[in-house]
Amino acid sequence: MTHALRRLRELGQSVWLDDLRRDYLEDGTLRGLIERDAVTGITTNPAIFARAVRESGGYRADIARRARAGAALGEIYEGLVVDDVRRAADLLRGVYDATAAADGYVSLEVSPHLADDSGATVEQARRLWAQVARPNLMIKVPGTDAGLPALRSLLAEGINVNVTLLFSVSRYRSVLESHRQGLEDRMSAGRPLDRVASVASFFLSRIDSRVDALLDSMPGEAAASLRGRAAIASAESAYEHFVAAADDVRWNVLAGHGAQRQRLLWASTSTKDPAYDEFKYVESLIAPDTVTTLPMATLIGYRQRGEPAQRLGAGTGEGGAISRALARLGVDLEEVAGELELDGVRKFAEPFDALMSQIDGQRALAIASRP
Repeated sequence: MTHALRRLRELGQSVWLDDLRRDYLEDGTLRGLIERDAVTGITTNPAIFARAVRESGGYRADIARRARAGAALGEIYEGLVVDDVRRAADLLRGVYDATAAADGYVSLEVSPHLADDSGATVEQARRLWAQVARPNLMIKVPGTDAGLPALRSLLAEGINVNVTLLFSVSRYRSVLESHRQGLEDRMSAGRPLDRVASVASFFLSRIDSRVDALLDSMPGEAAASLRGRAAIASAESAYEHFVAAADDVRWNVLAGHGAQRQRLLWASTSTKDPAYDEFKYVESLIAPDTVTTLPMATLIGYRQRGEPAQRLGAGTGEGGAISRALARLGVDLEEVAGELELDGVRKFAEPFDALMSQIDGQRALAIASRP
């Protein structure tokens, strides 16, 4: 019997692991997930890497070696993460080749402190792209106002991009347009489109956490009935735009030159509210040509207990109906999205700073103990 993770693949949805640490590379965990569980991609971020360095002893010797060789703090950080991403990309290279560059990617984030600086984002993305030097790398760029022109520039250069921190349908539509513009720029320059990939990462559980808190402060059955519905409603509306975009005249021109669609990626899929089913954000959003990213605990749990069936369709209008019902109660999803975007940048910046401080402490100890 096909287990749940492979069944997702059969339904047209890619499964990416939302975790990366050196232990998984060295003990065969990642290889097993790829070969046994049909995992076809990996994402990481500053919070994930900070946790890996804090909890794993596999980085201490590497930090010490680089410190004693005279590497600066930023060089040590980039060296560590680039090494892990390269090795993960090499494990996924078979998937990348077998799917003609449609899948098999590892995502690496630019510094969260660059979220409002387009030029610096592009500069750092170029440097990371050159350092990793793997075609199945995706550079993670936040979907902020400054991130949109960075997305366009990077795609025009042929750099794969994972657009993160998307919380609203309107921002997702702007991302779709920037993706199209970047590929049009590249096509106008006479460059090939077929190996330029991108995903748009829509964050889910954080939407419900914020909206539910607002609803819980309101009396009445109408508010209670909308708890836990905002995230999936937003995702459904985004998916409708994704499906409709395939019929756009401009997109058809790009597709005729080999362009890949920018798939929607469901992020923040572990439930925060214990009242909700543990797989609420997995099983409600199974759809062709999408990606679901699962933290390790969710992935293992879903392999054992998941019951996948295609759930998400376009044209139901339910997402819009939920949005309107929330608006009648005074809940503005666009306003919520703006707050979540700011909060999301902060939630990446804080662990990034803590990580740099942690590496710096180990660097100082290594230098002090150098013979």
